[in-house]
Amino acid sequence: MTRAIALDVGGTYIKGGVADEDGVLRESERWSTGAERGPDAVLETVLAAARELADRHRPSVAGIAVPGIVDETAGSVILAANLGWRRLPVRDRLAEELGLPVALGHDVRAGGLAEARIGAGRGSRAFLFVPVGTGIAAALIADGRTMTGSHARAGELGHLVVRTGGDACPCGGRGCLETVASAAAVARRYAVATGEDGATAKDVGERAAAGDEAAVAVWNEAIDALADALAAAITLFDPERIVIGGGLSRAGDPYFTPLRAAVAERLTFQTLPDIVPADLGHEAGCQGAALLAHDLLQRKAGR
Repeated sequence: MTRAIALDVGGTYIKGGVADEDGVLRESERWSTGAERGPDAVLETVLAAARELADRHRPSVAGIAVPGIVDETAGSVILAANLGWRRLPVRDRLAEELGLPVALGHDVRAGGLAEARIGAGRGSRAFLFVPVGTGIAAALIADGRTMTGSHARAGELGHLVVRTGGDACPCGGRGCLETVASAAAVARRYAVATGEDGATAKDVGERAAAGDEAAVAVWNEAIDALADALAAAITLFDPERIVIGGGLSRAGDPYFTPLRAAVAERLTFQTLPDIVPADLGHEAGCQGAALLAHDLLQRKAGR
């Protein structure tokens, strides 16, 4: 049986798994990334995790998904700030370690591909995958293909300015979507409003539903900012569906009902797409890496 191993490298955890001939993950596990140890140590952990999977499952191909600015064609990570990686030829290093062909993908684009084929994007000719977690990004999937852009930087929705002159963003801008609507921003803005540290975005959502005035204000502003960004994306790309992933996607109706209404209010001539939660959760990136590996093997076989 032809098997593929897959890795999804995050700032906190490295997720790994194995897929059979259909490219669907059958098993998964994770390792601590340990980014505080430095970029070389992170790479060694990734290689060790891949070797562990390969020794156990004897794959024919491997796939890896990485955050940041990723050039899939060149097989290189241009910049992954949370990992400390710059101009790192990840595909070649992993291929050398395993003696296997390797597919490299951007974590969000890989996750979008997975949602397109076996998740909430199934049956949609064009849709946006928008994970809303610690940060915010997007992947545009059209006819089963992901848009990378001319410089491998497509999809940085979190750095669309939605509040001119707003809070400073680590990217160097001000008022970026991530500074208002990400899970990290929701928690931070609530702490500023109340003086209470330690509340998570999930806590803020629950408190908003219970009528906490500060939580309601922060929660609604996050939804409004995301609606502004999604309305812009709809105008540009005309997606049939928008699939929301990440931690906030698990908030359910208290998140999706006002978000759908807020997006609808902003549209005039545009067609309102379905706005739905993702199906694959935290497994999307790893599943996408497995599918990229599966596709690579198919191309090598001339299928």
